[in-house]
This record gives sequence, structure tokens and C-alpha cells, in this order.
Amino acid sequence: MSAEAPHVLVVDDEADLRELLVITLGRMKLQATAADSLSTAKQRLKEAHYDLCLTDMNLGDGTGLELLQFISQYCPTMPTAVITAYGSMKTATDAMKYGAYDFIAKPVALDRLRQLIEDGLGINEVEEHHEEEDNLIGDAPSMVALKSQVRKLARSQAPIYISGESGSGKERIARLIHTLGPRREKPFVAVNCGAIPSELMESEFFGHRKGAFTGAVEDRKGLFREADGGTLFLDEVADLPLHMQVKLLRAIQEKSVRPVGEAKEFQVNLRILCATHKNLEDEMEEGRFRQDLFYRLNVIEAHVPPLRERREDIPKLVRHILDRLSQAWEIPPPSVSSDAVNAIGNYAFPGNVRELENTLERALTLCDGNTILPEHLRLPSNRSGLASNRSSTSTSPPPIRPSEQSLEEFLQEIEKQEILKALDTTHWNRTAAAKKLGMTFRSLRYRLKKLELDRDDDETDDNE
Repeated sequence: MSAEAPHVLVVDDEADLRELLVITLGRMKLQATAADSLSTAKQRLKEAHYDLCLTDMNLGDGTGLELLQFISQYCPTMPTAVITAYGSMKTATDAMKYGAYDFIAKPVALDRLRQLIEDGLGINEVEEHHEEEDNLIGDAPSMVALKSQVRKLARSQAPIYISGESGSGKERIARLIHTLGPRREKPFVAVNCGAIPSELMESEFFGHRKGAFTGAVEDRKGLFREADGGTLFLDEVADLPLHMQVKLLRAIQEKSVRPVGEAKEFQVNLRILCATHKNLEDEMEEGRFRQDLFYRLNVIEAHVPPLRERREDIPKLVRHILDRLSQAWEIPPPSVSSDAVNAIGNYAFPGNVRELENTLERALTLCDGNTILPEHLRLPSNRSGLASNRSSTSTSPPPIRPSEQSLEEFLQEIEKQEILKALDTTHWNRTAAAKKLGMTFRSLRYRLKKLELDRDDDETDDNE
């Protein structure tokens, strides 16, 4: 056997299982060293370097958790997986919190064991992707701690629950965990659980066979199989109905799915990340979220701080967002006036980073020159533009936002209607419409594209 073959330490007090693991590793062209107790394992780790460790939880003179603590202190970069008794989910969860990247239940299935080993060795092959971490802007203490946690979580295969307010960047954290981990070459599939109609959820998640129900005109793999080998990100997981939570739990535990109308099951190997702006513990206590699913998904929690708790990061975020937008629009990066800087600094941004991005995107479209002023920001405390152009004598009440519509969607709909009204009045002369709306032609052109209102047959008036 080549001296360069990865070296695996097998720790188990059962001779039969220990021998099975060593034989399996040998067939995979890997070096294997066995230890029959906690004390022997510690001695082996002091004497030689190992690329991976497989350990049982019961070791005669100690436990796998004790070995994980030793490894975290003396071999922190070595991936470790644990072997647990069947159904001991709490034990497996505890092991992951102590640093294990994954677990396997007894009786050990050889195909699952091989996948576990390949996943662990893949962790060691991950290169340092510091440029990816640069996408996580901020030097506030809470962000420094989050960056450090993300690097650690990327090595693990444990399910992660990402908590945080709407717009704080939960999906960005999920993508970063995926990109920095051994699954980075495989798919990252994100789904908003609250956006899928209840009657279509099973088909959306697990797929269906052609003809399984009305409208099933072709086979569909489903999100689980699309993410096979990679990461499935369940955003707004608290919005899943209870009947779907049961099926989701089974798919996660069994690592297999059965498409609607299909007789057989398909094995899947993926990592589950989830997020919600709701408090999952409160949802569980109110009976809206299953306790067993909560503990299965919430192995480790990563909290994304709201923007108001890291205000010192706002200047750097502003510069980063404006540079990115300017590059995309192929225009020189604008400067921001001191008054605009103060206005941004004094605003609470309840919509967090997403609201800041939308605010700066709007300001850039309204900015005639190369300097963003307070009036371009259109912050609630400094409203201008369309609202100020209305007659001061108007007594029409403001429109009422439907309870199921987000504030962002509501405001976008108002903007869309105002633009359509101006375009209809000017017979779709966009230059005249822009003047009527009190904005630049460039701003109107951008908004038409964003709102998907641009037409191919109205180019005659596009003289800037």
C-alpha cells in the first residue's frame, strides 16, 4: 500500500466491528490503525498523524465524547465521525456539537460507511477560500465571531439552524457554509418553504412520476434529489405545515425519498441547512413545529446579528454595495455626501442589510451626478419624490397594505402603478414619463427593467 494513502484511526471496543472497519478501509486503499479503548486511542493520536478518525461512543474505559474533547484540543483539524446505537439521535447530536462532522448508526451499512469516510477525507482536501469569506462584510465583534463559526461549520456535515431577522443575510451565510465545505463542487439548492403551495409540497421536495396526478406531465426529481451530494437550504422552515414536517423528518432520518407515484425509494446524500426569522422554540411550544424535527434540524445554531447591532459595519457595507452596483451598471462609483452618511447612520434599518441594499440601489438610480444626497435615499424620515409631488390639499387616505403582503412587495406595487400611470398618460413616451415622474431617464429605464415593464417596441423616444 502506498505510504501516501490517507491514514484512518478506528476506535471501538467491539472486536468484530473493529475488524470490519479495518477491512473496509483496506478495500478502499486506505491505511487503518485500530484502538480498542479511549486510553489506547489517545496514545495512538500522540504517536502518529491521522487524516480521519472513526470512533464508537462506548469505549469501555470512556466515551466517544471524551475522545472528541481530546481531539479538539490536540488534533483540531482532524475530521472525526462517530458510530452510535440505532436510534440514539441525542447521542449523535451531542457528538456533532462536540465537533464530529457526521455519524453512522449500528448496524453499520457498508455503502453508508464508505460515503461517510469519503466525506471525511473530502474535508481535508478543502482549500482555503479566503476570497469567499470576503463576501461577509463586517468587523463588528458579532460578525468576527460569526465568520469564525462559519469556518468551523463548513467542515462539519451537521444540520445547521441559521437564525436571524428578515433581510439579515441568512441565505448568504448558508451559501458560504456550503462554498467553504467539501460539498462546494456539488449543488446548492435553496427553497423558500413559505412560497410553495401546501398541496404541491410533497412533489416539490421529493419529486413525482409522470401521470401521478393532474398536471404531472413529466417526471420530476424533486429538490432532495436535485441537491444530492450537495446542500439543501430550507429557508423559512417554520412555514412548513405539520403534515409535511413528518415527511421531511423521515426523509432526513432515512436519507431516502420516494417520489409521488413511485414504488421505490431513492437514496440521497445531502446536507441540510435551514433558516427562519421566527423563533423555532416558540413555534414548537405553540404546537406549530414538531419537537422531533426541531431537534433534528437544530443540531448547531448560527445566529446572524441584525444591522442595528453592528452599526460600525454600515460604512464598509455602503461602500461594498455601491462598488458592486456600479460595476454591474458599468458606471463610476459614486461618492456619498456627509449629510447622506449621517442620514444612513441615524436610520434603524428594520429590514437590515436587504433594506440597505434596496435603499442604495434606489439612490443610485435617482442620483443625477456622481454624489448621493439625502433626498436620493428616500428614507422614511426624509421622504421626497412622488409623494412630495402630490397636491398638499389632497385628502385621499394612504392605500392599505394587505396583511399577507410584505412591505417591500407593497411599495414595489405602488411604484409600478405610478410608473404605468405616467407611461399611459404620455402614450409610453419614456422621456416624457421620466420628466413627469421627476426622475432621470436612466432611473426610469432601470426601474422598467427591474419591474419587467420594458417593451421592445418603444425605442423611438430613448434619447438621453
